[in-house]
Amino acid sequence: QVQLVESGGGLVQAGGSLRLSCAASGLTFTSYVMGWFRQAPGKEREFVAAINWSGDTSYADSVKGRFTISRDNAKNTVYLQMNSLKPEDTAVYYCKARAIRGAADYWGQGTQVTVST
Repeated sequence: QVQLVESGGGLVQAGGSLRLSCAASGLTFTSYVMGWFRQAPGKEREFVAAINWSGDTSYADSVKGRFTISRDNAKNTVYLQMNSLKPEDTAVYYCKARAIRGAADYWGQGTQVTVST
């Protein structure tokens, strides 16, 4: 049974930092592209960042230069370091695992990030 468990969310002031973690189990971690998405109230879920098994990364324009995605394949964990946070970064952040081969997609339960002014 595949599980993705996010942690690290919370309340932070604008300009502050948070580090999200997503621990994966029940899958071959290196066979998955790992990503972070977010969903703000009343808005659709949107892409934030992704990283493949070898460390190649991609980012949404809105977070480039502020957020860094990384992964530790030995710990089956993906991270999202968020710096210079803005109120518009407030959302529930979700971890996603997408199989490199096949159509398997898995989501975590989400972690709330709230950035105050």
